[in-house]
Amino acid sequence: MERAIKADVAIIRAHKVDEEGNVQFRYTTKAFGQVMGKAAKLTIVEAEQIVPVGEIHPDQVHLPGIYVNRIVPAKAEKVIEIRKLRETAGKEGVEKSSGQLRRERIAKRTAKELKNGYYVNLGVADSKVWIQSENGLLGMGAYPTEDEIDADIINAGKETVTIVPGGSTFDSAESFAMIRGGHIDVSVLGALEVSANGDLANFMIPGKVFKGMGGAMDLVGNPDQTKIVVATDHVAKDGSPKIVEMCALPLTGARCVSTIITDLCVFEVDRAKGGLTLTELAEGVEVDEIKKKTGAKFAVSDNIKSME
Repeated sequence: MERAIKADVAIIRAHKVDEEGNVQFRYTTKAFGQVMGKAAKLTIVEAEQIVPVGEIHPDQVHLPGIYVNRIVPAKAEKVIEIRKLRETAGKEGVEKSSGQLRRERIAKRTAKELKNGYYVNLGVADSKVWIQSENGLLGMGAYPTEDEIDADIINAGKETVTIVPGGSTFDSAESFAMIRGGHIDVSVLGALEVSANGDLANFMIPGKVFKGMGGAMDLVGNPDQTKIVVATDHVAKDGSPKIVEMCALPLTGARCVSTIITDLCVFEVDRAKGGLTLTELAEGVEVDEIKKKTGAKFAVSDNIKSME
């Protein structure tokens, strides 16, 4: 086990801070701000507004002043790292690329895994589900229009999003309590590799730059309570199979995946005994093609269905 790193200094950006150091965040900017402010020896808050004591209602204090040592005004403008906007009408006649068609096929089939009222991480569905983003948002909506865009409402991928009615925001500790506690019904993740017994590798390729695991290890940490669905292209860009007998890449989680949905087919995974069963095929795809493009042995269901 690694020893925990204790921060000497935490520099936190906030929406408001009063002259006693009480801090108010806005929407998804809570993230790790609250926990890091409590963990560091010296906490410096850079605030968009410095207000008199009493202006922040006690119920709106997200980090009490007892944890704060310095306050400074924020001078740098907010930066939107990934500006994503919702597509508007007028693009019906635009021909879709093969990549878009593959992704849509995967997304449509993945949506069938979701039921009304489900709490889902990284899900895509037309049914009423509560989509959770691990940076501190439950009730994530569509990408915004130009008029709706807000730098303080982003998902875990730093993309601009919206919040549906009934949604809520919270800090990362609350988010991971939901995830680790098994309160998320389904979690949908991508994969670099997934094995025949449900092992998942999706955060790095050795020797190449990677941005970190993020919350993926937590998301797959309770597979008995949270169904783990992998949604991925069947093969990598170089044509090599992503579904393999054993993962060669570092694992995110072991024996955690229950269902694999690709652009070509659907596999169900026996996490307990190990092994894959082919249950659905995309239109025009034959079993022989799946055998050629899959790096693991698999059984074939007696009643193969269409992904559509």
